[in-house]
Amino acid sequence: MNHDAFYIDWVETQARMQPNKTAFIEYHSRRKFTWLKFHERVSQLAAALNQRGIERGDRVAYLGLNSADTIEILCATQRIGAVYVPLNFRLTPDELSYIIGDAEPKLLICDHAFAPVALAVQEQLPWLATITTQCDGTASGYESLFSDKRLNQTVGLDGDTYAMIMYSSGTTGRPKGVIYTHRMMQAGALNIQQTSHIDAHSTFYNVMPLFHIGGMQSVLLCLYTGRPMVLARAFEPGEMLACINDDALAITHLGAVPAIWNALAAHPDCDATNFTRIASASTGAESVPPALLDTWMQKGIVLREVYGLTETSGIICITRAEDLPEKLGYTSPPLKYCDFKVMRSEQKEADNGELGEIWMRGAMVTPGYWRRDDATEDAFYDGWFRSGDIGRLDPDGCLAIEDRIKDMYISSGENVYPAEVEAALYELACIAEVAVIGVPDDRWGEVGCAVVVLKAGESLTLDTLQEHCAPRLAKYKWPKQLKFWDALPRNSTGKVQKFILRQEHRR
Repeated sequence: MNHDAFYIDWVETQARMQPNKTAFIEYHSRRKFTWLKFHERVSQLAAALNQRGIERGDRVAYLGLNSADTIEILCATQRIGAVYVPLNFRLTPDELSYIIGDAEPKLLICDHAFAPVALAVQEQLPWLATITTQCDGTASGYESLFSDKRLNQTVGLDGDTYAMIMYSSGTTGRPKGVIYTHRMMQAGALNIQQTSHIDAHSTFYNVMPLFHIGGMQSVLLCLYTGRPMVLARAFEPGEMLACINDDALAITHLGAVPAIWNALAAHPDCDATNFTRIASASTGAESVPPALLDTWMQKGIVLREVYGLTETSGIICITRAEDLPEKLGYTSPPLKYCDFKVMRSEQKEADNGELGEIWMRGAMVTPGYWRRDDATEDAFYDGWFRSGDIGRLDPDGCLAIEDRIKDMYISSGENVYPAEVEAALYELACIAEVAVIGVPDDRWGEVGCAVVVLKAGESLTLDTLQEHCAPRLAKYKWPKQLKFWDALPRNSTGKVQKFILRQEHRR
């Protein structure tokens, strides 16, 4: 890895080597950017931000849906040595005020669709300066920043310079600001590049929100490889299927969380969609039900399961196509710029096949959390980042991710991992979504409660559910309670927020 190269250098390289080739296409606005045009706009925006007093180490935040503006801001902040802070547009003004108050950006650039939210935040944080963008190139405060003035020289950077603060999705409570260095960003792009089967005909489709590392890592891959990317403003299943079917776009690479793949499979246009161009399809961010993998395999799509964290600048391992179907449910050994191991305890590694906590280290791993020395200290042990995820290794070093440590519960003295139970329940044809949580029980200490979203017109009883579990799971793993919801609460990355389910159960 070249520690002196940064993603702004990749933009300059693409503008020099293929100035008139397409860099990005905004599907919602039909705006198309060549590499030369994109590079020029980044230089102009960097000059404008610098003129507003934004310097090395200052933070610049963005609130909004996906657009090319997002990527311009990311690259322009690097040119002046500032730190980019992407914000989750699904959060309330109170939640955003907490994050913005923590990051203290000198400027918030806001998608016009969220201008009322930004105003509500400013009422709580009157010091916050805000500029609005239409996200389509039309007149706005953001577009008025662009002039003939350009900043073409990057402020001196090194691999340890902060590039971004990305706030964790908060499945268990208040989000923490994950620090990204330039070395992390580079390693993330190089890791995904070596697994993506990219050639001169590759085109990326990005539907993941760019405040999430799953979406951002794909952007970095685009900058590094110079292949074009189609940006979806937000997920809409019919639109995504239409893009895949579009011969002019010729999309070959896409990744999405399991909830998106489920929605695509359930859409009436799915069976008429031509997936033969797809060279790489991936999924992750939560446990992937085997039934979902099987559904897409029948459509000719091999969904490769990825594993990574906000704290690891994206994926650290991915299922290898040549390992399927024998290693279904396993990812690969660690990719080049990260290492991992499975620990039985702080002092002892787990044996092959034995469950333990996944620890990782390497160029992709964060140095810590923004202004949270306590959380940083808790997260690391002897230089290894403790993921909080439970997994197991096979004899070839391939990793299977089982569950979150905090989601595990103990019933009659035995550890129960909800992801295992959920995988069994997903085999029931009546279930659209399911999450299992541990709840207090006078006799067993804790028992499983299955929170189920039924498919339209279907029904389910606890007796039927337990009869289904009988040949598949030990009796202590069977859910002893059954509740029905219209939809499971999910965060912006598609992960089920089980703490909300537990809170509701206590009421």
